[in-house]
Amino acid sequence: EAPCPVMTPELRQAMGEAALKAGRAVNYVGAGTVEFLLDRNGRFYFLEMNTRLQVEHPVTELITGLDLVDWQLQVAAGLPLPLLQSQVTLSGHAMEVRLYAEDPAQGFLPQTGEV
Repeated sequence: EAPCPVMTPELRQAMGEAALKAGRAVNYVGAGTVEFLLDRNGRFYFLEMNTRLQVEHPVTELITGLDLVDWQLQVAAGLPLPLLQSQVTLSGHAMEVRLYAEDPAQGFLPQTGEV
């Protein structure tokens, strides 16, 4: 879901700085994703860093109007990012949902049938 209903400008800034710090700590250059968990008190914790876009990237594309796949290819080709973070604007709201058909009585094995 984007934007996150509890995201503040201050929290976005802090998470962005933490993501940059994580990338710099491993000398990473390129497009990627850093994920955090947020607790009920507004503290966030590092979850993982991926050297690729996540499957949920269309949610970000929908609220920014940016083609992140194209950006990733440009960065891989050695080109600079076309915008600074401060130039990225958010408009609207988007959500991605995954439906799973699993049977809990059978150890969550996949099943067919009505959803």
